[in-house]
Amino acid sequence: MRFQNEFNYLCALRGATTSDHNTIESITSAVEELLAELVSRNNLIPDQIISVTFSVTSDLDACFPASIARKKAGWEGIALLDCQQMYVKSDLSRCIRILAYVTLPNKQMPQNPYIGRAKKLRPDR
Repeated sequence: MRFQNEFNYLCALRGATTSDHNTIESITSAVEELLAELVSRNNLIPDQIISVTFSVTSDLDACFPASIARKKAGWEGIALLDCQQMYVKSDLSRCIRILAYVTLPNKQMPQNPYIGRAKKLRPDR
């Protein structure tokens, strides 16, 4: 938490999922599911989302995840960025990670969605 007032605080949310295949359709499905979980679990509306950075493993190159998010209604003003995840030999394959900066109401606990095969990245969440 870096900024707080009596109503809201700035929060960094993390999450991850995996794509079954390196295709536009499979990546789109995975990104849409991950974003839906992020929004649902944190009761977000687009005005609360400041930015989202997507990182993907090097085996995903069929499309940009940010381009998928950019098509969502209300997401036109959200800063979106894609990058490639650092290569680590034992990393989870076809993995899509997010780092989202959002404002949450005070006392709301942030929920970080780790779904699909990415659940094993953060079994504590």
